[in-house]
Order: sequence, then structure tokens, then C-alpha cells
Amino acid sequence: MAKSPSHKFGQLIGNLLEELIEPFLTDFAKRSGLYLDYQKNSRKARKGKKVTWKDPYGNLHDLDYVLERGGTADMLGTPVAFIEAAWRRYTKHSRNKAQEIQGAILPLAEKYQWSNPFLGAVLAGVFTEGSLEQLRSLGFHVLYFPYETIVAAFASCNIDVAFDEKTPDRSFQKCVTQIEKAPKATMQMVKDHLANANKTEINNFVAALKERLDRMIEKIIVIPLYGRSNEFATIDDALRFLDGHSVYEGCGDFRKYEVFISFTNGDRVEGSFKDKVKVREFLQFVAKQ
Repeated sequence: MAKSPSHKFGQLIGNLLEELIEPFLTDFAKRSGLYLDYQKNSRKARKGKKVTWKDPYGNLHDLDYVLERGGTADMLGTPVAFIEAAWRRYTKHSRNKAQEIQGAILPLAEKYQWSNPFLGAVLAGVFTEGSLEQLRSLGFHVLYFPYETIVAAFASCNIDVAFDEKTPDRSFQKCVTQIEKAPKATMQMVKDHLANANKTEINNFVAALKERLDRMIEKIIVIPLYGRSNEFATIDDALRFLDGHSVYEGCGDFRKYEVFISFTNGDRVEGSFKDKVKVREFLQFVAKQ
């Protein structure tokens, strides 16, 4: 079945968005000694064209951009940033797209929690403040290109992309054809106009990325925990135990190590381990991030 002009238009806007942000991410990766992976990037380290990562439950997620520490064209590194890009024209679709993004990235953030990865969403079009806040509340940094700035960017090159649900397919098709046949110089002017209109937001997004990935360890706390295990059938029994318990009572059996690491940018990672080998592996892993 042939794709509708509106669907094709969405793809063109999505491509434009990717072409706009890729240079910023590529430049950041080079300056930070990281590897940037994205779908148009040919790479031996992964199978196929898609940038696919597996979550802790065995599910596969195709992503737009992943920044890796220690990655090369031939070897996967440690993911330190997951970034998704999306276009939506109507508010009725924005909440679902936000949930789709969090559903793809949050399980991966859980799997690589020791890396404390940067979570990014690059959105364009019409998104409700509620959908944007939903992502922010879950730890995402959002770079948002409002619909009006996209319309204005194309209008600067005499291309009318303003439409609504009543726009006929023939008008859509005319717009799509005009974009597809536009010279590269014209499309570059559209991207430059869009970038200038959203310059502050782009700079803030890159600054947040830099702050997260350029962090330094500020303090490490290692707490060996000891004590006898005490089990109770009721809350009252547990409270009576606490009332009669002395904090100066013998140390008891060793239980585990609690490790807390704080960074200069305010981030924290922590872990619980039952043996020194695991603590050592954890600390060595964090030292490489």
C-alpha cells in the first residue's frame, strides 16, 4: 500500500530533524572522546542498519542515537547516552509518543544504571506541556522544536508546510514534491533558520549532555554492614525489639558492603555487594566512565 502524502511529509520532517542535530552530536562525541552510533552510520560492531540494544528483560529496542564510551566501528562500547527523535503534528498523538520513547529508553537506562546514562528526547511539531513534563519527570532532557518554528523555517524559503487535518492530499503531495526537489542549499537554509530560531534550546541540551558526561567523582563512601538477622511476625514484635536493642551490642555477622558515589554535577550511583570482588568490579567500572 502506498504511503499517504502526510506520512511521507512526516518522514521528511524526521529526516530534517536528524540532519539538524547530528552535527551537534558528532561534534560533541569527537570533543569528548565518545563514539556516536546512529542508523545512517555503517558499523561492523552491530548487525543490520538499525541501532538496536537489548534491555534486561531480553527485549530489543531500536534507537536513533547512542553515545558510547570505548566504542569503535568494530566494537561496541558502554552506552552513556540514549537519544530519541520524533515529530508529531497533533496534540492527540503527543502523549502516546512520549510513552513510546520512555518505553524504549527507560529499560535500557535500568540495565546500564551504573553508567547513569544521559536520556534525551529531541521533539518537533506539537507536543502538549503535559507530555513534555512527563518525560522530564522521568529524567529526560528534552530539546523541543515547536511547530511554529518549523513552519517559519520553511516559509523563509517560500515553502508552505502549514497544514491541519482538513488539508487535502493533493496539497500535501505538492508540498512533499517541493521539499524532495528542493536544492541542498535551500534545505540547508531551512535547517539554519530552524537552528537559529531554537539556538538557546539547542545550546541548553548540549550543555546538559556535557554536564552529565563530563562529570567527575566527588566522593566515595563504602559502608561494611554487620548485624544479626532478626525476624518478626508482627509490627508490634519488631517495635518491642527496637525498644530493647542497644546500638553498642556486638557487631554480629558481616552482611554486605553498601557503596555510594557522588559526582561534581550532583549525580549519585550506589550499589550493594556481598563480597569484595564485586565491590572492586563496581569501583573499577565507575572509574572508566
